[in-house]
Amino acid sequence: MSIRFTAKARRGLVALTVAAGLAFGVAGCGGSDGDKKPQGSASAPRGRGSGPSAQEGQSDQPLAELRGPDGLVLKITSAKRDTGGFVTVNGELKNDGGQTAVLSSQLTGNETEIMKNGQSFGGATLVDSKGKKRYYVLRDTDGRPLTTTGVQDVKAGATVAIFMQFPAPPANTAEVSFQLPTFSSGTIQISG
Repeated sequence: MSIRFTAKARRGLVALTVAAGLAFGVAGCGGSDGDKKPQGSASAPRGRGSGPSAQEGQSDQPLAELRGPDGLVLKITSAKRDTGGFVTVNGELKNDGGQTAVLSSQLTGNETEIMKNGQSFGGATLVDSKGKKRYYVLRDTDGRPLTTTGVQDVKAGATVAIFMQFPAPPANTAEVSFQLPTFSSGTIQISG
């Protein structure tokens, strides 16, 4: 066989492979839905820029309002039990003071694994006084807390949406105490 024949055979094989790949791609994109429009998209909400969007399960009346240092107020807007065996607590951290409030490193908690991942709300706990148990913020497999992270400060008058995830207390426990270092504690109701 000559080099010219081998080169032609390779180009033909490459062209055949590309054509087959395109055919499978087109077949995978097609379907029997006819002219149906897409159900929805995973894109970010429009109209408000990159600011936080409204959180699911929030009501106008907060579950609890906790006062912290430097005019900071944490409004717990929802505490929802999820099917995965955890509770997601959503809230809004507002600075009612006249100056930028720098968040205390105490909010991160004192666990070494959480502290090494930077500023977070990893020091938060839920306390079930009936069951005599304290629930700490969950962590992923790399030890990062399942909370809002990276919030260093809150400007005067600004509000920051935050969340924290905890292991779920028993199904018959609906009322727990929410605690966050440097803030007052409050009783919240878990829904779901």
